[in-house]
Amino acid sequence: MANVVASPLPLYDRAMPFLAHLEELRRRIIFSVLGILVGFLLCWSFADRLFGLMQQPIIQALRHHGIGGGLVYLNPTEPFNLYLMVALVLGLFAASPFVFYQFWLFIAPGLYRSERRYVLPFLVSTVGLFLAGGLFGYKMVYPASLDFLIGYGERFQPMITIGEYTKLFATIIIGLGLMFEMPILVFFLALMRVITAGWMWRNLRYSVLVIFIVAAIITPTADILNMCLFAAPMMALYAISIGVAWLVGSSRKRGAETT
Repeated sequence: MANVVASPLPLYDRAMPFLAHLEELRRRIIFSVLGILVGFLLCWSFADRLFGLMQQPIIQALRHHGIGGGLVYLNPTEPFNLYLMVALVLGLFAASPFVFYQFWLFIAPGLYRSERRYVLPFLVSTVGLFLAGGLFGYKMVYPASLDFLIGYGERFQPMITIGEYTKLFATIIIGLGLMFEMPILVFFLALMRVITAGWMWRNLRYSVLVIFIVAAIITPTADILNMCLFAAPMMALYAISIGVAWLVGSSRKRGAETT
């Protein structure tokens, strides 16, 4: 009996039509939005408790500089909008496993059969990195930024509105969560042979420049310290991404030698 060799081709023998790709993308986006909505509804019951955690950095920064008080609002709708935003941000993190799984289902048809087994490592790594980025922003970047900003304006009486505070919080936490997905993005780019570890290493100087430009754009302050707080994890993630690209390239090379 002839040996059966697993086909190295993607799951579908024929390329999926462009309109079918758009339909599949629309379906996954709808499911992701529904998942985030479910996470939002689950977190809504704990919005007040979650806000207590969210306001800790600003309370600590104010106390560190000997300033009393807390957040204020100028519009009667701001407290309600605050709880909506808190529940939405935390709901996004709660629904992240489901959202990343929808992303996997969208890209899976274009993968080789042997690559489908990476679904569990993909989910663990993407969710883990997203949560790690958010936690890093909450524990390190956000408190340091607030401490600098409050200290820089300590000769003035702060009147921080809950609306502006929440926007800044969401920008940093979600932004860093997405930033920590760099190794996953590099994994798929290397899998599609768009980039290689050698290419990333040769362009290291340009990558460092781009990283600091991005850090300067997204940092809430214009000082070097806070920019470095954003750039440092991005540099570490870039180094990890080079290793990821090298592993993908080595795996493909070994697979080509055995065929």
